[in-house]
Amino acid sequence: MDYKIIPAEKTDSPMIARTIMEALGQELCESFTHPGRTLQDVADLFRLCAEADDSQYSWNNTLKAVDENGNILGMVISYDGAQLHELRKRFLDEFAKQNGFRIDDRMSDETDATEWYLDSLAVFPEYRGRGIARSLISAVRERAASSGKPVGLLVDKTNHRAEGLYDRLGFQTVGDRPFAGELMTHKQIPTNPNFTQN
Repeated sequence: MDYKIIPAEKTDSPMIARTIMEALGQELCESFTHPGRTLQDVADLFRLCAEADDSQYSWNNTLKAVDENGNILGMVISYDGAQLHELRKRFLDEFAKQNGFRIDDRMSDETDATEWYLDSLAVFPEYRGRGIARSLISAVRERAASSGKPVGLLVDKTNHRAEGLYDRLGFQTVGDRPFAGELMTHKQIPTNPNFTQN
């Protein structure tokens, strides 16, 4: 299958929301709901953040894999970890507006200024197994190269499939970090897109 990696557009916001929810998984997505709210409300929250120019989930921070017909096969969201607090403000404000309370004190820092953060990555189920995730990660490393920082990410300790993929691509475990009340494995890889391990 022929595809290319290109920057996302604002009109891709619903697909960006889908990417975030695929990356988080249903259990974590449900942790953002409370009585009277549904997963559709969570999708709407992420869509609003994706439409914004100043959000960690912004279309500005997103790359997409598209086929020759323009179908989106997968997406990746990444940004300089030094911008986390500034970029996360939009999510926290939109959450408070939607739900009527704030969760700022529940949100630990999933990244920091020492890395370029790969926030969310998803290849949609019907397109998996074709090397698209590898291409998206390589594109993130190219985008991050000017920062001189390693690309970092968090992976759920029970998601052995994803961890195996990252390991095959050369990511190395550098410790653990909390995210949404769960302790995740923290991995990094140099920005040089030509560096891969098999």
